[in-house]
Amino acid sequence: MSSPNLHPMLNVAVKAARAAGAIINRAALDVEAVRISQKQVNDFVTEVDHAAEKIIIETLLTAYPGHGILAEESGSEHGAKDSEFVWIIDPLDGTTNFIHGFPFYCVSIALAVRGKVEQAVVYDPSRNDLFTATKGRGTFLNDRRLRVSKRTRLTECLVSTGFPFRAGDNFKQYLAIMADVMPRLAGLRRPGAAALDLAYVAAGYTDGFFETGLSPWDVAAGSLLVTEAGGLIGNFTGEPEFLDQRECLAGPPRIYGQLVPLLAKYSKFAGLDDKMRASDRARAVAASNLPEAEASADIYARSTVTGMDADTETPASEAAAPAAPAPRKLTRIRRDAPPAAPNGNDTPAE
Repeated sequence: MSSPNLHPMLNVAVKAARAAGAIINRAALDVEAVRISQKQVNDFVTEVDHAAEKIIIETLLTAYPGHGILAEESGSEHGAKDSEFVWIIDPLDGTTNFIHGFPFYCVSIALAVRGKVEQAVVYDPSRNDLFTATKGRGTFLNDRRLRVSKRTRLTECLVSTGFPFRAGDNFKQYLAIMADVMPRLAGLRRPGAAALDLAYVAAGYTDGFFETGLSPWDVAAGSLLVTEAGGLIGNFTGEPEFLDQRECLAGPPRIYGQLVPLLAKYSKFAGLDDKMRASDRARAVAASNLPEAEASADIYARSTVTGMDADTETPASEAAAPAAPAPRKLTRIRRDAPPAAPNGNDTPAE
């Protein structure tokens, strides 16, 4: 099957991704010569990340100077600030793999229109694999149409994930998740690049993916690849508005439906009223992650003093309990204070 005629905007994104991939491939020939700096503990950035991001942004803005940019290394420094069209860019997803010569990394470019992803490219330069999707037109790998896996039993499934690696990450909770999930699967893998993990779910190479602590540029392009290949993607409680919520779950519908009950109790949203509006939920996330936001947002909290803070470590023995926690009465707490400040560059422009 030949690939469809690419949407003009997707064509430009492909051109940008291939240009970045050429820079990455050249650097990979002598990776030990690449200059590396550390953004924080175990979070690396290289001159290759910066060079790849620069060529992507130049390519996109040459074609569409009125569009906005949200990029991992430069944030929203470039592009229009109030455009309905925002390119969400990770120039080198899997930097730690790259600097070790471990060949699992990619370029990720998505176009969000009024906050919804409509174009996506994930390019694996080491294999020359180009994953593309346009909303409503399907997902392709090079010239082949992709569909998610047809497996329906968790015991037959290979699922990928990402491990916590930053100071302050909830290591105990992740160990509890693994103890809960691993015995139910054929295998659990940690390849190390979320965008490519999602592309592999779209291709049916793996049967699911989950991870916490992700930013929009890690998952924006991959999310469209998954849905256009017939899969589902959301947060751990199964809600589809996940892009800025820092937790991601993806898979074919039947597998996704079995993973949600396993992972929901580990979600930062577990126990929140299901009828909360999206704006309330977003403010709850801000309140849980940013102490100063607590005084300026309407939040929902449990009547007992437990668990709104995503960084609070739960003892593994409690977190891994197979039964869901007993429902608690939810109390709405109104804080009369000025509106919360925006979340900065972590949220794509609306």
